[in-house]
Amino acid sequence: MKVTRPMLALGGAVLVLALAGCGSGSGSDGETKAVPSAATGSLEHLAAEVKCTPNMQTDADEIRQAICKNGDGQFILATFATDRGQREWINGAKDYGGHYLVGRKWVAVGETKTVVALRKTLGGDIEEGADHTAHGGSHSSH
Repeated sequence: MKVTRPMLALGGAVLVLALAGCGSGSGSDGETKAVPSAATGSLEHLAAEVKCTPNMQTDADEIRQAICKNGDGQFILATFATDRGQREWINGAKDYGGHYLVGRKWVAVGETKTVVALRKTLGGDIEEGADHTAHGGSHSSH
């Protein structure tokens, strides 16, 4: 089956919503410790670094994506064939909110605490998706 970019973005967005939820906490990583250089390697190698067994969801030439769970929480781990493909995926998925740990041709997506914990092992940069908390508030009338 040929995987198209819209399919990848939609699949990523659904997983982001499932893991992070629209109303998950705001916040930043707040870490001041030195972050290791961003890890590199296959999806399986990255998963082994953070001690999880990947449950593969997408295994295509352009993207490999799995659900992982370890002591820090549940997250999506994805690797990409190209930097451009990675950036397009992230840009599309960020519209749905979430917290992203981004390395060279890989991304981990999950709750803030999970992404911060993964960063201690994998390195990378934390990026935030769109904040939708204002959309889920109470509907009071004046």
